[in-house]
Amino acid sequence: MEIGLRLVRGQRAAGFTLVELMVSLSVVAIVAAIAYPSYQEQMRKGRRAAAQAFLVEVAAREQQYLLDARTYAVGAGAVTSLNLTVPNEVAPYYTVTVEPAAATSPPTYRLIATPVDAQTADGVLTLDQDGAKTRAGQPGW
Repeated sequence: MEIGLRLVRGQRAAGFTLVELMVSLSVVAIVAAIAYPSYQEQMRKGRRAAAQAFLVEVAAREQQYLLDARTYAVGAGAVTSLNLTVPNEVAPYYTVTVEPAAATSPPTYRLIATPVDAQTADGVLTLDQDGAKTRAGQPGW
């Protein structure tokens, strides 16, 4: 009694050869090696956009706070004073602080988002009371 595949003369056995599997695995590896850095870059840009949106939201709240208190909320508790919390998509990647830009009258502030870990390639994001934005020391975001 024979065990296994029995071939009719002229037919090939169904399946893949080891060479075919290795070639397809190599193609998948090359595509992944090209795509993964692009994916990481897009994720970093998305996190940066979330941080920028949060800074704009804090700036809007600062303007409202100025109307009520005749000064800006600055210092360690400034974000809390504005009834805001740093969003979950921003907190692991940026440290957001509010500091006085200068001790002048009228009062001033500067919002600073300092990148952490994988986000450090972005550089520090800033926004001041006049709407001036910088990223890594360069004007604009």
